[in-house]
Amino acid sequence: MDSQDMISVEEALERILSYFERLEPETQPITDALGQVLAEDVRADFDIPPLDNTAMDGYAVIAADTAGASEAGPVRLNVAGELAAGYLYDGEVASGSAVRIMTGAPMPDGADSVVPFEETDEALEGAPKPTSEVQILKAAKPGANVRRAGEDVRRGDMVIPKDTALNAAQIGVLASLGKAQVQVYRRPTVAILSTGDELLDVGEPIAPGKIYDSNAYSVASMVREAGGIPKRLGIAADTIEALTAKLREGLDADMLITSAGVSRGDFDVVKDVLAKEGEIDFWTVRMKPGKPLAFGAFPINDRKVPHIGLPGNPVSSMVTFELFGRAAVYKMLGKSGWERRRVTAIAQERIVNSDARRIYARAIVKKGDDGRYTASLTGPQGSGILMSMALANAFAIVPEDVPVIEPGDEVECLLLG
Repeated sequence: MDSQDMISVEEALERILSYFERLEPETQPITDALGQVLAEDVRADFDIPPLDNTAMDGYAVIAADTAGASEAGPVRLNVAGELAAGYLYDGEVASGSAVRIMTGAPMPDGADSVVPFEETDEALEGAPKPTSEVQILKAAKPGANVRRAGEDVRRGDMVIPKDTALNAAQIGVLASLGKAQVQVYRRPTVAILSTGDELLDVGEPIAPGKIYDSNAYSVASMVREAGGIPKRLGIAADTIEALTAKLREGLDADMLITSAGVSRGDFDVVKDVLAKEGEIDFWTVRMKPGKPLAFGAFPINDRKVPHIGLPGNPVSSMVTFELFGRAAVYKMLGKSGWERRRVTAIAQERIVNSDARRIYARAIVKKGDDGRYTASLTGPQGSGILMSMALANAFAIVPEDVPVIEPGDEVECLLLG
């Protein structure tokens, strides 16, 4: 298959995403909902804070009682009691008195401001804690250091709208509303299968002619990072029978990922099984690394399980999942923003494009003191050199119609992470 028969990266992505929809809602404990997308509007059932409360440790007072107070001429008030957070004051602050109060405690009736400890004789060096009388060293204004009821959220307010991807602060807001559970769109389960007689799983003893399967672990980590749930199926031998049996174990997932078995070798059986058991949409993309990328679906009952057949080389596997698999996970989550940020950088090395494919070179992008970015390659760019991915924070992209990027040329870079 020559370059004219391959499809573009954009067409591959469009075809892949056409197979996916947002998954159904589920009820999830808020402790597990981080990164998931809300399937409902969240409104407040009560004010937050529910009562006026103090923003500081100090003394709840009537502001007018502190008029004219200074270090040279302190105002003396009777200490009528003490109040900790979580309790209500039994009584009312009368003129000429104060209540010692801790941060977060509801304001006692009658008081309209709080004088911090630092503005009383309690802060003076060597002074004992006032018990019956406190000296106010600075006049308070009405409302000083008081957080009003409903200041954060008012009852009935829209707090977090539907279709919001929940972050840590929003999980905290849900907790502040007393919500133990929330309706979110379900996380997709992604079944991951490696193929190849040469593969060993981690923990097995190394043997001549064998290599450890890194793809299952790197891709599973990328699935988890994107918000999905990886389901590793293990390793299938290079036979149609073994591969078919293993693939069927993954047909309860929302997406099936295989690595290897999609190029043009005699033992690359993934395409054969996909053609026999399901349907093939395409199997080559005009990119490097990642040209042999098979995509299709396996029918199961009344649905189809989309299948992305990643190349076997470790770098190719990661690059293609980054560009296509990650977007599919986001779509199933109902989540926007899968597109990575792009910047224009100054190339530090020569990048040759010899066969009119789009190159995704692994690079380290840095921002200089002048605000401009530079892109340096991570070393040898072979698709089997996994360290080229481990060191990279970006892909330097060479378009199909650009034969070479010279040092000093501008190059578009897709930032990772």
